[in-house]
Amino acid sequence: MSKHPLLRRLRVCVVLLGLLGPSVQSYASSHREAPLISRDPLADNTDLYAFRSPDDPTTVTIIANYIPFELPEGGPNYYNFSPDVRYEIHIKNKTATMGDDITYRFTFAQSNQDASTFFNIRLGQQNLKTTYTCERSTDGGMTFTVIYTGAVPANNIGPRSIQDATVGLGATNYMSLMQAAIGTASTGEKVFAGPVDDPFFVDLAGAFDVGNFRPEGNATNPTKDGLARFNVHSIALKIPIATLQKNGNPVSMAANILDPDYVIGVWASASRKQIKTLNTNGTDSYSGSWVQVSRLGMPLTNEAVIPLGMKDKWNASNPSGDVQFAAYFSNPELALYMDNSQFGGAVPSLNALRIQSNSLGAYDFRNGKKGLWALKGSAAVAGTALDDAIFGTILLPDSMSPRAVDILPIFYTGVPNLDPYQLATGKNGNPLAAGKPFINNFLPTLGDMLRLNMAVPPTPRNDPNFSSLGIVKAAVLGLTDPMYANTNMEMIPNMDGFPNGRRLEDDVTTIELQAVSGVALAAIGLWYDDFTTNPVTPQLGRVLSFTAGPTHNDTTFQASFPYVQQPWRGYDHTIQARF
Repeated sequence: MSKHPLLRRLRVCVVLLGLLGPSVQSYASSHREAPLISRDPLADNTDLYAFRSPDDPTTVTIIANYIPFELPEGGPNYYNFSPDVRYEIHIKNKTATMGDDITYRFTFAQSNQDASTFFNIRLGQQNLKTTYTCERSTDGGMTFTVIYTGAVPANNIGPRSIQDATVGLGATNYMSLMQAAIGTASTGEKVFAGPVDDPFFVDLAGAFDVGNFRPEGNATNPTKDGLARFNVHSIALKIPIATLQKNGNPVSMAANILDPDYVIGVWASASRKQIKTLNTNGTDSYSGSWVQVSRLGMPLTNEAVIPLGMKDKWNASNPSGDVQFAAYFSNPELALYMDNSQFGGAVPSLNALRIQSNSLGAYDFRNGKKGLWALKGSAAVAGTALDDAIFGTILLPDSMSPRAVDILPIFYTGVPNLDPYQLATGKNGNPLAAGKPFINNFLPTLGDMLRLNMAVPPTPRNDPNFSSLGIVKAAVLGLTDPMYANTNMEMIPNMDGFPNGRRLEDDVTTIELQAVSGVALAAIGLWYDDFTTNPVTPQLGRVLSFTAGPTHNDTTFQASFPYVQQPWRGYDHTIQARF
């Protein structure tokens, strides 16, 4: 690699920072991602988040959302958690154990407080009033202990139902109901379960019309956030880091901000009993064993990586069996639409995204090409993450899996703070050399999970460098900003962003599409094909300025737990009305 002298001095201008400013747009993952679960919305995982709590950095917040496309005015039978579904949040903090290291299980019950009315709320009574039990297991799911019982706040139907003291619940406002629904478990976690604004934003119509995105929109065909003014149901936990850390240590004991002992993997699921019986009296009943019908770890996996014929199988599988799906990450379908030799011309809205086919004059990362295979077993990779003696054959499995070196580890193992997965800063032209550390969420369980290094401090939301582009923005700062362009291990703003966990603000789809187009490879020194003497090339600029639709959520986020915003009210006619 040293034969590339043009890379010996990284001369990246601050222009890159401008490309990653707040004007960058994104689209987000869809819901209803598999055929079977699309028929069962009450068990449908829509999104999963895990992040250091910005107002309480000794804790981590995990949010699992369910039930897509809830119309706020969708009465008289408003959406709610199902008493027939088992909702679970799964956490791994050790690689030597089988299954979960911590599991939180939520089960719900409903009661009809007034069977004489068709109203959901009347005269202070609620139909159906929903309560729940939260259990926790720390022995791989063998035993569970009840740690909290709580109530789900009513749906935000309208002012008479929520605020009127004569005919409704008589609450001051909906926010007071939401705050009253937050409780503390016997083991110290804060807990919330209830309806909230769907925090995703996405041009669904454009995305699934064969990638027919509307980047800027226009007067006759504007970009549309397909999830604007829809609600979902959230299960939120605010958990002390000492509870999640594998040895029970608080974050104050971390050796540094990338301490590998503070990495966790998170995924969520929903399960139903195997047999449903429709009774002649109009009721139904469930029996048999519990069967997983939905799961979610990394966003967009089942939506945009797993092909249609395998989506239901993916939902029924656990991360421990994900090796069977590895080929879809080593040669992702999306990459075909970023390759002019394949179907790149068929999706014009992705024209800005083109994968390296001749990086450094030697390496082709298009689907089915060799990628870094030529380095397999060579002295150049000795001691790096690409060395078979260190990680086996995961990252260089064969000569036809080019993205096993970047896309696969992002989803299946996390990224280690080890050569070559450090920024190009300080590498002096050799991508395999040590550079600037900027990520370590390595937990090699070979399964799809949202991985978070809990030792990385949260970026304040009012930081001028805070960005919804997460690790991509952190990489740019580490390459270009004089404050960070060194080889020190230090906190760069947004190192706590996706894919190191996932914050509510993170534009995960933009980040993932940029990653599929090779931006992670470029960040570590495997530059785009048009590189000559300056890695800030037109192609890199096109990738970093890529837009695909809405730029932000349709409302704000709360500054404190559960951080998601209160649900939209069904009675209101305008998108601005919130109370």
